Amino acid sequence: MTTALITGSTAGIGAAFARRLAAQGHNLVLVARDTKRLGEQATELHDRHGIEADVLAADLSTEEGIAAVEQRLGDRTHPVDLLVNNAGFGNKGRYLEVSMADELTMLKVHIEAVLRLTSAATESMRSRGRGGVINVASVAAFVPRGTYGASKAWVVQFTQGAARDLGGSGVRLMALCPGFVRTEFHQRAGMGTDNIPGWMWLDADKLVATALADLARGKTVSIPDPRYKALMGVVKLTPRGLLGGVSSRTGRKYGPQ
Repeated sequence: MTTALITGSTAGIGAAFARRLAAQGHNLVLVARDTKRLGEQATELHDRHGIEADVLAADLSTEEGIAAVEQRLGDRTHPVDLLVNNAGFGNKGRYLEVSMADELTMLKVHIEAVLRLTSAATESMRSRGRGGVINVASVAAFVPRGTYGASKAWVVQFTQGAARDLGGSGVRLMALCPGFVRTEFHQRAGMGTDNIPGWMWLDADKLVATALADLARGKTVSIPDPRYKALMGVVKLTPRGLLGGVSSRTGRKYGPQ
């Protein structure tokens, strides 16, 4: 049986990955900050699917948290075959309305943690000639929209570059770029969602099924829904100056309340 390590595993997209992979027979290493929720999740998945589910309580906004997960990924006696870098969050407010401390924490989680954990995982995977990494980004990566979008743009560019550099090694890397998903993300950031049209919401379980299929097909970027693929096609054809204005207005309409 193979083992998958999922960060931010207790809610939203991370929990959907855990459910899907456990149902497919993968053992799991579940990573999040809340020890109690981790224990409950591990017990439920073990009892329902008969897999082994280890827990690792770690805060990826801290050096200690990142180092703990790096150490687990580097364990050659209990190798991880699939890493899902899903942990992340949003800040409520525009640029200069968010404190510098909160901005830097976001970069720690979205960029430094992703870089270090991907590197720890792929070094071990490359030596075995197999493995996969899914880095959860966002369609926000493709529009000029604050620190969140910029950090997710980095995730996409880094993942594509690393995938190219590791071509032929047996290790696959993919950036997953969902749109709005019903998770705890907006609630934790204090963002309202009542003004977001129903058609823009994605189902986390369907999203994960598509993402895993795209990874198996060797894609390096996955936009797991036809509606968002069409929107991103329009984005590619829109001049950057105009896109910035549209993104700003859309953010005010559909963003934090």
